Amino acid sequence: MMWVLVLMAVIALVLFIERTFYLHRGQIRSTAFVDGIKNILAKRRIVEALTLCEETPGPVAAVVKAALIHAHDDETRMRYAVQEAAVVELPALERRLGSIAAIAQVAPLVGLLGTVIGMATTFHAFMQGGQYATAAALSKGMWEALLATVGSLVVAIPAHLAYHFLHGRVRSLVRDIEWAGNETMRYLLIDYRRIESSLETSESTEP
Repeated sequence: MMWVLVLMAVIALVLFIERTFYLHRGQIRSTAFVDGIKNILAKRRIVEALTLCEETPGPVAAVVKAALIHAHDDETRMRYAVQEAAVVELPALERRLGSIAAIAQVAPLVGLLGTVIGMATTFHAFMQGGQYATAAALSKGMWEALLATVGSLVVAIPAHLAYHFLHGRVRSLVRDIEWAGNETMRYLLIDYRRIESSLETSESTEP
């Protein structure tokens, strides 16, 4: 069972490192990014704003890009496009978190199985030794049982902490996605269209 626990620990460590780097790449300063998009849109450079979204990694930029593509559509279509982009990004954020949670839950059961096997070994040694079973024969099984218990806890506790840490990062990214999408939609539907209408009015009044 110790080899099983070592394998589970290695898998959990690899998944944790991969998810940490992935979520770190997707984490941007959402407020600064959206403010930059607004400044570009205020100059009516929507193509430049789309280029900035394409060059910026992460789900926030993808959701903002979806809103920009539908900048001249009505609110329903724009909201549907933003929600669709968010739905596409969310599974990528939550990928492999379930595997880490499963390792954290299964590791104690593997340790319990190792403990039971160790105790069975102890009783088997006792039966083989008759009334004069040696301490060495009994201690081997007890040592295996305790080692399996300790090993399972050593794997399960960090795996639980890793899962909750990554889950918190995902929740933070989801909040950023929701805020960036709503804020971009609000700007496009109100401020950006007001800017466009005022410029069109001024151009039409010019001789």
